[in-house]
Amino acid sequence: MVRPMNPATSRRAFLSGSLAAGAALALPGPSFAQASPLTPMQRQVFEVARAQLDRVGGAIWKNDVVGIADFGVHSAVPRFHLAYMETGRMESFLVTHGSGSDPEHDGWLNTFSNVPESMQTSRGAYVTWEWYHGVFGLSMRLGGLDPSNSLAYPRAIVMHPADYATEAHVARWGRLGRSNGCFALGPEQFRHCVRELAGGRLLFADRIGFGSGTNPAPAPQPGGITLPDFD
Repeated sequence: MVRPMNPATSRRAFLSGSLAAGAALALPGPSFAQASPLTPMQRQVFEVARAQLDRVGGAIWKNDVVGIADFGVHSAVPRFHLAYMETGRMESFLVTHGSGSDPEHDGWLNTFSNVPESMQTSRGAYVTWEWYHGVFGLSMRLGGLDPSNSLAYPRAIVMHPADYATEAHVARWGRLGRSNGCFALGPEQFRHCVRELAGGRLLFADRIGFGSGTNPAPAPQPGGITLPDFD
């Protein structure tokens, strides 16, 4: 994880960063579409996506695609969901959680935190900001919209690609590697997801447990919303 520069939360800064990295995403990406009709689990994903869009309101610039990171299931299970709100299509991918949230390194997220240097994942709603090139290559900054993730930017909690977030890693170790609290995906999957989710869209993370067959202890619901300055 790389420490970002000073916050660039205006629309002008977003457009500038996006244009600078746009060439890296210009090539056609792979198709990860899932068949319809929706399963009960997929319907739950859309219900959460709609509820969070309603909750965060004007903090989100585009509401056509929503990312849902479900940390209520094991890291070996695809738990990063893209919900296409206008078509009812959904795609799912592997995603990491922070090492501080899983000190046993058993693939299960135990705790969330918004504390700097905790190396933990933060729950709550995020808005996707601009692309930049860092330690992991092309990455995407995120802005936290809740008190539970309000320090996402200064903590450098971002989306980035990583080789420890792939199916090959799961096949060898039975679980993904761990990030410093970032949303890390396999390089090919990240390339697709950042193309679909960038541009001021919503990413929501919590311990939900879609389709797990269990009822994990519910985490407290995020409270009030802290909106970044988009002017």
